[in-house]
Amino acid sequence: MSGRARLTVCAAVATLSASSALLPLVEPVGWMMQAVVLLVIVSGAGGLARRVPLARPLTVAAQAVVALLLLTVLFVNDQAIGGVLPGPDAFRELGELTQEGVADVSRYAIPAPVTAGIRLLLVGGVLLVGLVVDTLAVTYRSAAPAGLPLLALYSVAAGLSQGGAGWLWFLIAGAGYLLLLLAEGRDRLSQWGRVFGGRVPGGRPPVAKGQSYASTASGPAYAPVRTGRRIGALVLGVALVVPAVLPSLGGGLLGPAVAGRGTGGGGTISAVNPLVSLQNSLNQPEDRQVLNYRTTASDTRDLYLRIVALDQFDGTAWKPSERAVKDVPDRLPGPAGLSPKVDVTTVNTSVSAAPWYAQNWLPLPYPASHVDISGRWRFEPEGRTLVGDRGQNTRGVQYQVESLLVRPTARQLDTAPAPPAELTREYTKVPDSLPPVVRETARQVTRDAGSAYDKAVRLQDWFSLNGGFTYNTEVRAGSGTEAIARFLEQKEGFCVHFAFSMAAMARTLGIPARVAVGFTPGTRQSDGSTSVGLKDAHAWPELYFEGTGWTRFEPTPSRGTPPDYTLADTPSTGGSNVPAPQPSHSAAEPVGPSPSQSCAPAERRVGPCWTPPAQAASGPADDGPSPWEVTAVCIGAVVLLLLPVLPLLWRLRARSRRLRGARPGGDGPARALTARPDAVDGVTWDHDGPPEPQNSPRPGPYGTARTLAAWRELVDSGWDYGILPDESLTPRKAAERIVRIGELHGTAAEAAHRVAASVEQVLYAPDPRPAAGLADEVQRVRTGLRDGASRRLRLRALLAPRSAARALWTLSARWSDFLTRCTTSPPATAVRRAAGAVRFSRGRP
Repeated sequence: MSGRARLTVCAAVATLSASSALLPLVEPVGWMMQAVVLLVIVSGAGGLARRVPLARPLTVAAQAVVALLLLTVLFVNDQAIGGVLPGPDAFRELGELTQEGVADVSRYAIPAPVTAGIRLLLVGGVLLVGLVVDTLAVTYRSAAPAGLPLLALYSVAAGLSQGGAGWLWFLIAGAGYLLLLLAEGRDRLSQWGRVFGGRVPGGRPPVAKGQSYASTASGPAYAPVRTGRRIGALVLGVALVVPAVLPSLGGGLLGPAVAGRGTGGGGTISAVNPLVSLQNSLNQPEDRQVLNYRTTASDTRDLYLRIVALDQFDGTAWKPSERAVKDVPDRLPGPAGLSPKVDVTTVNTSVSAAPWYAQNWLPLPYPASHVDISGRWRFEPEGRTLVGDRGQNTRGVQYQVESLLVRPTARQLDTAPAPPAELTREYTKVPDSLPPVVRETARQVTRDAGSAYDKAVRLQDWFSLNGGFTYNTEVRAGSGTEAIARFLEQKEGFCVHFAFSMAAMARTLGIPARVAVGFTPGTRQSDGSTSVGLKDAHAWPELYFEGTGWTRFEPTPSRGTPPDYTLADTPSTGGSNVPAPQPSHSAAEPVGPSPSQSCAPAERRVGPCWTPPAQAASGPADDGPSPWEVTAVCIGAVVLLLLPVLPLLWRLRARSRRLRGARPGGDGPARALTARPDAVDGVTWDHDGPPEPQNSPRPGPYGTARTLAAWRELVDSGWDYGILPDESLTPRKAAERIVRIGELHGTAAEAAHRVAASVEQVLYAPDPRPAAGLADEVQRVRTGLRDGASRRLRLRALLAPRSAARALWTLSARWSDFLTRCTTSPPATAVRRAAGAVRFSRGRP
């Protein structure tokens, strides 16, 4: 195996090694075999392109085209032209699959199912990284930078997997990269001959007669490649061992991410965004149990298990602020703003987390007053949350919680005094980038409302009952300001959209608001316990009212339970143009909400559930492709049809020009000579001066051009039939080689020798006389080659001539010349052209 072929194989192996880190992310892993097959084909296409050889940019372009065709056949062959060629429909389908894959990545937890979109992202990503690695390491012979795309591929896997990608996958990826560097090092050293090192013990080995010492010095010395291998193994060992030995580095490169930091009485909790995890949970195909609890509460409808509060809205996301944490006290401080006049019931709950559920925050009923749990947990007072420290999580933990069930009345909330000024300033901040439609919609929905409570209830009812919103977990979980405006326009989303939008609108009205993330109460089991599953994951807004504190609202339709204090008659100082229904409590309502409910509990209390009629799509009708699209498709189809016959067309044109110029009176090469006197058909040759008259005793450049054109056609004809040209041979030796390999006899062999003799005449004779009838001589040679070839070889020479590679060489050379002219200053170019004209006029090319 040649050095370049070995390097190609190692580049593919390195890519697949780094790709193995993606295996734990999805199930099943059959996509990996598809990626292997496609990567082998793309790498093989690159190897063939380099053997032609093609210019480097053309080699990369050829591999990219092959990769695109493979993805088209594998994923969108129904929309492709002939099942292979990608057209507008195929590109549109690939784009839609890519968008679905991105949405699926944020929807499913690890390991995710291999949907069509995720499979396209995985296979396409491996092909893309493989193409970049092959380009850098093999085409451009620079293996060291090829580690960057490999690192990016591994980093994606490490970032998506829980707790890092694992030491084994890091070791495999690193070994693949070292193998690539080793192959590149061997290839470079092999170009310098045999590798030998220092002095051999005992003196020089015996040298045979006619040999040099360097040719026999295999020696036991250490080669640089061997040293590089040991350095690479040492580096891998250090990367794996050092993070495990030094606790101060935490988990190191492979360790799990820790949400909380600090020991003793200090430390902070970092700001993170748990919303992707929430949407993953809602879209899991199986509703796996997360928590199981028993409680002393007779009614669990209000027993939401709160994980974290998102209180910072910076215009791009809602997230928890970075706040100080401390040791968990025996008794948690009382909730802020809670008045003794509000009805409160103490509830005790025993919670067990599933062995597979690893969450840095501890799910708690709000507000908790005492938590009995073992392990390294920290307390954040502002959000009243417990967060794990130094890798502590909820995996399989059991804990006891004493919490307060707060039951304010509607009148207490309606008559609540203004909250503290400092709290209002912090929790009513909205970014300047908030679209005006958010503020305007909030004012329109709550116009004529008298109190902050009245405004909050109207916002809740507008989202959950009479605003025309639809619950859909498939919608992308955007959290920026534009996402809120888009949600208000499209009126479709899931709990994240409803909670974010209501909290943002409440802040524009001057009501302190934040978003809580956690679980709905779950479903009561026959044994008296309550089960909380993945599909119970939820987000809801919390609004602050002095005397009650942070108070839950439920704007999401078909999810959770609206609090009783939002269902009573709403006191108001004025009327409203948007009447909100005032449902009454029903004792027949089930204890725990079900994720499969088709309408909200508030709607069931108003009357029987009903299904809204399907609304017709409001988008414009599809009138078919536009004329521009039809034209583009037609042009693309013509180009694709012409691509296979381009070598044949170029070969016919080149043969016609060469042989026409080789005949008496022909002007094919001569016409090219007028444009560039030192090149004919891409061949540079020397002449003694300017063109001479046709009656000159010497042939001049025109006679030389005709002869060389005939010779070039003879050499390319042999190349088409499998006789590779050898530029190191003289014309006489080259002709003998063509006659021998092509098995030419009789007139064909004599014609080849005569053409070679004519070339030697015009190039080396003191008084050259170009022979006549060279075009006919070349035709005799072609006839002899064709008669002696098999049918398969004749078809290959006609439809896919090997000598068509000269066209690619010419294009590459012209492109290089064009780039040179573009990067050269005009004055310097003009000076060189003038100097060239003077030299040519003096007879020097």
